[in-house]
Amino acid sequence: MLVSSGERHTLGFFSPGNSTNRYLGIWFTKLPDQIVVWVANRDNPINDTSGLLSIDPQGGMLLHSKSTAALFWSTNVSVLGTPLARLLDEGNFVLLQQDGADETVLWQSFDYPTDTVLPNMVRKTGPDHAVRSWKSSNDPATGDCYYVLDPRGSPELILYRGRATKLWRSGPWNEMARITFFNATVVIDGSDTTFVWGLRNPDMIARFYLDPTGTLNRAVWQDKVGRWNLIAYYPKEQCDYYGNCGPNGNCDPYRVAGDFPCTCLPGFEPRFPNDWYLRDGSGGCVRKRTGNLSCGGDGFVKLENAKVPDTTMARLNVDMDLDVCGEECLKNCSCTAYASSNLASGVGCVTLYGDLVDTRVFAGDGQDLYVRVDATELGIEILYEDKDSSVPIFDVNDIFDATGNFSLGNKLGQGGFGSVYKGVLFDGQEIAVKRLSQTSRQGIEEFKNEVRLVSKLQHKNLARLFGCCIHGDEKMLVYEYLQNRSLDFFIFDKTQGLQLDWPRRFEIIIGIARGLLYLHQDSRLKIIHRDLKASNVLLDAAMNPKISDFGLARLFGEDQTEANTNRVVGTYGYMSPEYAMGGLYSTKSDAFSFGVLTLEILSGRRSNQCHQESPSISLIAHVWELWKEGRAMDIVDSSTLGGSDSTDQVMTRCVQIGLLCVQESPVDRPTMSDVVFMLGNATTLPSPKKPAFILQGKYDDMDTIATGSSAIPSTNRVTLSTLVPR
Repeated sequence: MLVSSGERHTLGFFSPGNSTNRYLGIWFTKLPDQIVVWVANRDNPINDTSGLLSIDPQGGMLLHSKSTAALFWSTNVSVLGTPLARLLDEGNFVLLQQDGADETVLWQSFDYPTDTVLPNMVRKTGPDHAVRSWKSSNDPATGDCYYVLDPRGSPELILYRGRATKLWRSGPWNEMARITFFNATVVIDGSDTTFVWGLRNPDMIARFYLDPTGTLNRAVWQDKVGRWNLIAYYPKEQCDYYGNCGPNGNCDPYRVAGDFPCTCLPGFEPRFPNDWYLRDGSGGCVRKRTGNLSCGGDGFVKLENAKVPDTTMARLNVDMDLDVCGEECLKNCSCTAYASSNLASGVGCVTLYGDLVDTRVFAGDGQDLYVRVDATELGIEILYEDKDSSVPIFDVNDIFDATGNFSLGNKLGQGGFGSVYKGVLFDGQEIAVKRLSQTSRQGIEEFKNEVRLVSKLQHKNLARLFGCCIHGDEKMLVYEYLQNRSLDFFIFDKTQGLQLDWPRRFEIIIGIARGLLYLHQDSRLKIIHRDLKASNVLLDAAMNPKISDFGLARLFGEDQTEANTNRVVGTYGYMSPEYAMGGLYSTKSDAFSFGVLTLEILSGRRSNQCHQESPSISLIAHVWELWKEGRAMDIVDSSTLGGSDSTDQVMTRCVQIGLLCVQESPVDRPTMSDVVFMLGNATTLPSPKKPAFILQGKYDDMDTIATGSSAIPSTNRVTLSTLVPR
């Protein structure tokens, strides 16, 4: 026998169990039971008790029987000079060539494992380096099961039974495979891929072995109790077995106890529904809508805590970040999913093609998988991302019937995000249908925002969302229809403006303030609207104001006071200076927009069209000059004049509140709670400072509406604000 220097491993002859055959093997030295970790002649046993291991004249090791001249095993290497055989303490039997102090490894048992992988054993790819089970517990001959390191796509370990039946796979290496006692590393060097696992405590005794039943076991020896502690084994549960739910299926073992674990990935449905009813998901899933995938309107749905599908046909780019990975996948119509290949650094991309096989859910140690879906499925997933959402979904045929197949006669307005149509449901309910453009990517975000936010808001001064409709590439929002259209239709038209006397205008100002206060403070969500303007305030039959269009709104945390964005969206003339120029937005940004809107309601003039002869002078600048001169009433729309002194005082007070809201510094602006209080009480108001002046230039990209009238341009291109007469 040959014992390693630290007496951890022994090389010698052994006979397993009741067998009379003799084998050359390696086992743990100090353990009470002989645990063999490597066998030289596993498929060619010596049939008597004699055995001889020698080094031949060519430098190779040979295994003979003393009684016969038969060769039972050899290293099959040749070398000049006399080599040296050594058993290392880590369990690696090596053949070395010495040249002074230098030693070169000619052959090593770690390159030719049997059923066991030891710590620091470098796993290579290829059939010669496969780990193969014993035939039985008493027979170390090559068994029916084996596992290999598959370098194709993203490297992963795959367990087979027979020649080609996959039993289990580890999932692609993502730099996060850490277990309490172990660590692991994959090295990709050109076409060579290697895998090695080690121990955090090198004094521990551990092994990773494949038993004859086809189970991979990871075990650690515990001296205190004198036995092996099984840390993990694979496959352990139904979802561990390869492809348990078939192509494009997703196995979730954490569903309700006793429930069928198979589901389909987003955008897919069972190939054989009857089989699924009988709890057989092996047939997998197929696309709900074949041929709908494109390179334009598609998107991705994120699955959390997932096991990334089989990467045999995947492509790996270790230098690409996840955002670029998604963009590249979207460009390739054959790409069906993508994921990160390195969760530790966030850099690295795996793109998958064809069927997605062997996806499952983990309790918490999986990763994000992004599955490609068509535009219809993307919209559906958007709806159900929010588990609290209870938005009714309308049948598309009901929408077609209600709007007369979106007839031009029912068209209320149009913008860059799509069009708005009037409709009447079968029960007589009037609706306004916001039909998003199929080509607008930003429209998807707007759709998501409105569904998530507006469905949770209930206030008399907010437009009510009845539901939504998704059909193919169509995405539609169904709102209550408000007979008197939008505020801009009245206040910017001398004739229509006569319908809004001062009491009505004052109630509209108060209603808008109350609606904003609800958004900022009184609702269970804290919402910044970001696009408050006259065309986004709708009027019902009694001229009550309803704030609409939440496509650009943002949700704030309870203690959050402001946020920053690199992409400024909204409407010029209504945006606060800190938002327009620095991307900072808060409740005070909405207060600024409210101030502009208040001055527009008072004056009947657009914020960027105060003087035709001086278009660069904003409404705010004009009002400020009049205020300084003590001529605040000069700004008031003449159609509202002729009241009492008390009415004039209220108008002047509203001008002052409007100026306070458009102060340059957000700190100097009142909150909407302050505004509501100031509008309802006769307390003394602070004197406004010089407000923020935002110069207004020409706008070529104007919102177009049914009447052809102009409106202030907004990056939010489709709104219910375009409700105008046909």
